[in-house]
Amino acid sequence: MYYPDELVEEVRMKNDIVDVISGYVKIQRKGSNYFGLCPFHNEKSPSFSVSQIKQMYYCFGCGAGGNVFTFLMEYENYSFEEAIQFLAQRAGVSLPETNYSEQARKNESKRAKLLEVNKEAAKYFYYQLRSERGQAGCRYLRERALSDETIKKFGLGFAHVTSDDLTRYLKSKGYEDKLMIEAGLASFDEKYGVHDKFWNRVMFPIQDGNHRVIGFGGRVMGDGKPKYLNSPETMIFDKSRNLYGLNFARTARTNHIILCEGYMDVIAMHQAGFTQAVASLGTSFTAGQANLLRRYAQEIILAYDSDTAGVSAALRAIGILKETGLTGKILNLQPYKDPDEFIKNLGQDAFRERIEQAENSFFFELRMLERDYDLKDPESKTKFHREIARRLCSFSEEVERENYIEAVAEKYHIGFDNLRKLVVSYAAQTGMAAMAVRPKSGIQKKTDAEENKKKPQKLLLTWLAEEPDLYPKIKKYISAKDFTVDLYQKVAEKFFEDLENGTFNPAAIISMFTDEEQQREAAALFNTKLMELSAQTEKEKAFHDILVAVKRESLNYFTEQASADVLMLNQMIEGKKALEELSKTHISLN
Repeated sequence: MYYPDELVEEVRMKNDIVDVISGYVKIQRKGSNYFGLCPFHNEKSPSFSVSQIKQMYYCFGCGAGGNVFTFLMEYENYSFEEAIQFLAQRAGVSLPETNYSEQARKNESKRAKLLEVNKEAAKYFYYQLRSERGQAGCRYLRERALSDETIKKFGLGFAHVTSDDLTRYLKSKGYEDKLMIEAGLASFDEKYGVHDKFWNRVMFPIQDGNHRVIGFGGRVMGDGKPKYLNSPETMIFDKSRNLYGLNFARTARTNHIILCEGYMDVIAMHQAGFTQAVASLGTSFTAGQANLLRRYAQEIILAYDSDTAGVSAALRAIGILKETGLTGKILNLQPYKDPDEFIKNLGQDAFRERIEQAENSFFFELRMLERDYDLKDPESKTKFHREIARRLCSFSEEVERENYIEAVAEKYHIGFDNLRKLVVSYAAQTGMAAMAVRPKSGIQKKTDAEENKKKPQKLLLTWLAEEPDLYPKIKKYISAKDFTVDLYQKVAEKFFEDLENGTFNPAAIISMFTDEEQQREAAALFNTKLMELSAQTEKEKAFHDILVAVKRESLNYFTEQASADVLMLNQMIEGKKALEELSKTHISLN
């Protein structure tokens, strides 16, 4: 749904960012800004800043930043449209009705009905567990040592032993057979007609990120088969793109998420205080689920069963996490099979220690691989080392590969140079990317040329945001075209236009972007750390140096493009003159 810029700005202006964020984060005023602990990463010292003047937030620790829309997109996992709708309702702003096509309207209506009937079913199961007929379910949950609070939190319920309880109840509420079947709550066959999908089972409602019931899992009482039964996929329930417990884990605000195999493992961990736990939904872990996790954490700790099947599942999940750009670690649950057993026997503190000691996924893979080789036999040991070298070739980034070669060499008592030569040799034999051979010793200076080019542009925009009165003094020398990054240039164009008109509204500039990452990057342009200088002459020199650096990089850029474009040639000539003049000019900050 597209909303006009004027309406977006009206919604933003009627929702003060300090008021909104203080409903989620404890912030205190310090000087002109408010500070608190960042809700997007784990920290002990407040680095999360909220500016009422700029109507922006920024974390100097993790780089999260933006306006009030961005905050809700990051914290609540809302889309840009959902954030606007939420804040419009909060401020009492009327939004235009969505102009759906006929098919889209039908789909939206169907989704709403499926969510509604699932919610009604969840309520029914919930009350059944607390009735006389739910005693078997209650007994099972008590045996699993779940508290009343935990049972309530996860909305656990019970499906009675007869096979038509739910369907009769839903029919009494006016729901049609067709809808119950489409929701996966009922089945149909010639012998029994329409009947319940779940019966004689403890029920686990599966919720999406916004706590809406989208499906169910059911654990049979006794020895019936299958032990666990899940809802089939529907319009609202895609097993490969949802995770059990994520509706709670996404607000845990730890620097990692724990991924396990079963619903009971998730519930047991949450009850023990580890609210960052989630589980896949009766299927193998998928790339879709990995992408979903990437929104909330960079590090995923696998707490799979310690048996053979669990190890195989962990090895498969490691590969998926790597492909998605996530860091995987493995939780050692020995001598117990799963997290639930571990916590019951050794307690929360021991489990917390195991989390802190979680094993690097690459070393876990090597440890599992090691079991296939006899390291007392020289030939077998050599084969193992060759396999290590092959796997080390998978690290495309040189620094990362070098670090792993060093760590592996130390762990397995292999000479660093010998292992490195083996890696290079294997890469050459298999046609993999050539690897430069550098000596291990010696200090290598780490520089990021691209970042060095961009930093003066960030500093200039931040300085002007702090002191907008400086703009008239520099507009003769600097224009939006001098910003060589596309997003920076778009921000500068709007910012300079506002400054020309005597307005100052960086939060509105962020609303030009609907993508969360672009909003974060735009926010960073107004929150780059400036050097603290007390002497006026030092400040003026620093500001002048930033201007010259921006203009020089702009000139370099246009010079590179000039041979192929006459307009670029003109820009280069003008830029050169402006740079020469700027270099000789003193700009007062008074």
